[in-house]
Amino acid sequence: MELKEIEEMLVSFRDKRRWKKYHKPKDLAVSIAIEVGELLELFQWKSDEEIENLLEDEDFKEKIGEEISDVVIYAILLAHECRINLDSALLRKMEVNERKYPV
Repeated sequence: MELKEIEEMLVSFRDKRRWKKYHKPKDLAVSIAIEVGELLELFQWKSDEEIENLLEDEDFKEKIGEEISDVVIYAILLAHECRINLDSALLRKMEVNERKYPV
């Protein structure tokens, strides 16, 4: 599935539930920060070795996937609300990174 199709799916899901009024750019940015906090909480106080062992646990990996998905969903919706073409923005950012961090 293309990124634009995912964006359309997310916007449709949101709009069917009449949540757009809650999806102002500031609110979406705050939601990203909250979800990143929930992602970090899964790793809090764990050593690298403990994390490596936990990554063998499918339930733990599923929780990580859910939190990463929440972050990405809000980021895509934020880009949508800010009228940013995420495909183009990502490609431009990688071009900047290539120049900034040459091999």
